[in-house]
Amino acid sequence: MPAAFPEFRLGSVLATSFTGTLSERHGSAVERIPTPHRLVDWLAVSGLAVDSCTTAQLDLARELRESIHAAATAAAVQDALPVPAVQVINDRSAQGRAAAILTPEGKRRWQLGSASCVEDALSVIAADAISIIAGERDGKLALCASPTCRAAFFDTSQSRTRKWCDMNTCGNRQKKARFHANQRKNPRTVE
Repeated sequence: MPAAFPEFRLGSVLATSFTGTLSERHGSAVERIPTPHRLVDWLAVSGLAVDSCTTAQLDLARELRESIHAAATAAAVQDALPVPAVQVINDRSAQGRAAAILTPEGKRRWQLGSASCVEDALSVIAADAISIIAGERDGKLALCASPTCRAAFFDTSQSRTRKWCDMNTCGNRQKKARFHANQRKNPRTVE
């Protein structure tokens, strides 16, 4: 029986959720889109359904993912944006065909055409990255406080002081580690 794929870590911001398809970058990295079909799955759950994906398109997607991660990380720590990453993001943004659609609830949603391909979906992700890196949206780019993760995420909390990319994974793991370390330092005596 083949091993199951790792679950997706979906957030409310498309571009940073996409960078989360590779997690634990500074530990034992977890690739969440290891195959072209798995990228198709991620795009579908992210509202960007496409029919198929080739290995070459998966390579384009991973290049975009790493470029967004590099640029978002630089922006989060207020460094200069890496020129090669900016070029990849701009290229992918310009290459796609997608339309912004207003929903009845007053939200923007992206709609791909009936003959859409992976490149069209990647253009939407790149455009989303541009809007957050350029500071056009209400929030702040930050880096996960987990030393093995360090993922860039978009903090929209009221105080803009969120520490973890995902409280259910990185936050819980760090809190458990701190709890167990405190337990070892201060063991209770058994009566």
